[in-house]
Amino acid sequence: MAAGLRKRGQPASVGQPAGIWKQWLQRAWQERYLLLREPRYTLLVASCLCIAEVGITFWVIHRVAYTEIDWKAYMAQVEGFVNGTYDYTQLQGDTGPLVYPAGFLYIFTGLFYATDRGTDIPMAQNIFAVLYLVTLVLVFLIYHQTSKVPPFVFFFMCCASYRVHSIFVLRLFNDPVAMALLFLSINLFLAQCWSWGCCCFSLAVSVKMNVLLFAPGLLFLLLTQFGFRGALPKLAICAALQVVLGLPFLLENPIGYLSRSFDLGRQFLFQWTVNWRFLPETIFLHRAFHLALLAAHLSLLLLFALYRWHRTGESILALLKDPSKRKVPPQPLTPNQIVSILFTSNFIGICFSRSLHYQFYVWYFHTLPYLLWAMPARWLTHLLRLLVLGLIELSWNTYPSTSFSSAALHLCHAVILLQLWLSPQFFPKSIQPSRKTH
Repeated sequence: MAAGLRKRGQPASVGQPAGIWKQWLQRAWQERYLLLREPRYTLLVASCLCIAEVGITFWVIHRVAYTEIDWKAYMAQVEGFVNGTYDYTQLQGDTGPLVYPAGFLYIFTGLFYATDRGTDIPMAQNIFAVLYLVTLVLVFLIYHQTSKVPPFVFFFMCCASYRVHSIFVLRLFNDPVAMALLFLSINLFLAQCWSWGCCCFSLAVSVKMNVLLFAPGLLFLLLTQFGFRGALPKLAICAALQVVLGLPFLLENPIGYLSRSFDLGRQFLFQWTVNWRFLPETIFLHRAFHLALLAAHLSLLLLFALYRWHRTGESILALLKDPSKRKVPPQPLTPNQIVSILFTSNFIGICFSRSLHYQFYVWYFHTLPYLLWAMPARWLTHLLRLLVLGLIELSWNTYPSTSFSSAALHLCHAVILLQLWLSPQFFPKSIQPSRKTH
């Protein structure tokens, strides 16, 4: 009898998940208008968009012609490494010398063998298509935890950007690899796995240095969370990984490796600039212009750190103290604090970049919805935010860039910066200045 009861109970246990899903879908249909506006539906909308992106991405691969830009150069540089060349100054490609840190070589060595020494382009495109989908999943996990962006915006982040699909699967740049690792590190920070997050962050830097634009924000978060002494081990992880990855090349030619892979003064070609087309080429190439941009970048970072990120009422130097010894009781960092500071740090760096090339769009493309919607100003309506997104997309899709497209890009960046400065920040209620009751 007991066995019979168990047998009769089995169909109910199997059917129970199906019933829950049915109820959930019915409720979602009843609230279909809220589905596009409420952040609590992020995972549902994200799942649908990821499924759609599988078809769109592989359609792009099979219907749109592949364009060779840097892939052959990457493979030539990797081939030199595979053949035993560890002097960075001797690693060359069709488009010039190798200018990326050692992590790039190791990852693209794997791609070198997976694509028959770089000759199997369709296989490379399929690998990058999977990388694109993984990146989307990592980004959606971040948006789910912050719960600030209405899901309808994700359609524009996924299906409506030709340029981003092109960067991933039609150009095969290394920028997407670095950004995927960066988004993985942010997910680890959100999970309070700071050591592993720093490890992934450093790995992303070892693929391409643009990830360093997030570094000021990360440093601020580490000091806020751990104080100076507590942050040192995390910073040591970042530094140690760079040394370990670069060790074969540092032993061969340390100056050559450091000067090539971390060349902060590298000159960019005016013909590829997306953001400074309206300037004369002589000004674009002038060192005084570069120094002015650097000064503006550092000044704005300092202003945000002093007046937008640090709001405890104590001096910013209090961040150097152990959290338990500060006047204001330590509070756990919220997901929105972590994400807003990291995304803002990167965005400020992009606004004052000496030059932005077309593949650099992925440096901040997936962060734009958060920057526009998570910290909104009342004067910036949904329509205006979509207009800003559209103009940014149009600017990056204008080839060659024009004075108008570059000016439009800067105007959109200025609007986002202004609303970041004016909008309320995400700080725990217990550390916000209290209002006196009259």
